[in-house]
Amino acid sequence: MTGQNPFDTDRPRDPREPERPLGSAGNGVHAESRWPMAAAVIASAVLTLLLPDDLRLGPRWALPLAEGLLLVALIAGDPGRISRRSTVLRAVSIALVVVLAGSAIWSTIQLIDDLIHGGTETNSASALLLAGGSVWASTVLAFSLLYFELDSGGPAARAHHMPRSPALAFPQQLNPEVSAPNWRPRYIDYLYLGFTNSTALSPTDVMPLAPWAKSVMTLQSLVSLIILGLVVARAVNVLA
Repeated sequence: MTGQNPFDTDRPRDPREPERPLGSAGNGVHAESRWPMAAAVIASAVLTLLLPDDLRLGPRWALPLAEGLLLVALIAGDPGRISRRSTVLRAVSIALVVVLAGSAIWSTIQLIDDLIHGGTETNSASALLLAGGSVWASTVLAFSLLYFELDSGGPAARAHHMPRSPALAFPQQLNPEVSAPNWRPRYIDYLYLGFTNSTALSPTDVMPLAPWAKSVMTLQSLVSLIILGLVVARAVNVLA
């Protein structure tokens, strides 16, 4: 309709939309499952365990243990589906994202240092590609969880109400006529954003609107460019 705000989710319910059952996802609450986000945290912890010692922040067990404890706290406080709005749970979620992002950036810095000054993994193409791939995948997961947690106040806030002007504009928000009624971005949408931003090194279908979103996407593209460029170049030299 002419003049309709594409981010306005307070439109009347589509008659084709089935009635939502009461419960954690009822009464206008559109909560998503906790498990995709939890699987991403577990995958990130496994990647940390696979890194060489000089690319890891702290002892081998330290970061996976911290991530695991924070994840358990989130699951215990809001199990099954993410719908509970709590200052404590919000702080735990932010702390988890900070640990994941800080670990990924630290590993990236250490990998660059090893590539410049020579490290144990830089003399073997297979070891270098494994280490570089693990660091790169860790950054994708960390940034996807960062977008997931910061956009529109986080998943619990999105479950209750989508703002008219979110920080990240998905195609379904720009073109509501192609989206399902009461559409909300889920973790898979943010994982796709993190992956495409790390491979295309620029926005693809999701547009950053808020200054923080533009800054974070720029940082992720820069980190990915450095990892892919230096690791591939060094691996080619080793193979040659």
